[in-house]
Amino acid sequence: MRLKCLGCEALARLLYTSAAQSPHIVDVELFKLGLHNRPNDLRDRLQERIDATPADEYDAIVLGYGICGKATVGLVSQSLPMIIPRAHDCITLYLGDRMRYKDQFEQQPGTYWYTVDYLERHKAGEALGATAASTDLAEEYEKFVEKFGKDNADYLMEVMGAWQAHYERAAYIDMGVGDNDAAIARAQEMAQRRNWRFERLTGDLVLIRKLILGEWDENFLQIEPGQSIGMSFDDSIVECVLHG
Repeated sequence: MRLKCLGCEALARLLYTSAAQSPHIVDVELFKLGLHNRPNDLRDRLQERIDATPADEYDAIVLGYGICGKATVGLVSQSLPMIIPRAHDCITLYLGDRMRYKDQFEQQPGTYWYTVDYLERHKAGEALGATAASTDLAEEYEKFVEKFGKDNADYLMEVMGAWQAHYERAAYIDMGVGDNDAAIARAQEMAQRRNWRFERLTGDLVLIRKLILGEWDENFLQIEPGQSIGMSFDDSIVECVLHG
């Protein structure tokens, strides 16, 4: 098969690694990290690239995204099938299992997530958490950075107690690619500065590998041409909806 992959920069190394090992021809196109904070904008950009994908050159479009703030809800392809993981956001894709994500989210909701791609590519204030609180806090911090500069923004957030009000744990997900030692040291420094507990978790590439290798089992949703992506509001996370 020839696959068009539209994915987030937060998965850059993982998508490239999996594409290099895939038996299929995979063209990867990345979108900027942090666009999920503006889901309507991200949805418009993804839809534009879906519409521009030529049906005579590809067999399917695979999405390196979860729901991501509903950014993928409503996406439709008129000529090619699309495949999306059953995932709320990239944390599920890092952990390799939606139930593992659910357990983490329920047991440790105040978590600020780090991975090597995130630390290499993030803009100031962009969290990997999927809660409304984390998104609002990230946007507030980003406004401070734009207006006052990063050092002053850090000071203001500390004085306001904003970080501590929403987070208590820094979790680094080690995916086994890239310079994890340097990334872990950086994440630990941030955690120490904000008085967060630091934990290192082992990630699992299984969902990303299956997405790129074309092994689309029950952990993925295949959307046929003319259907759109909908939210299922249960553990299956996404469902097909008849478009229009």
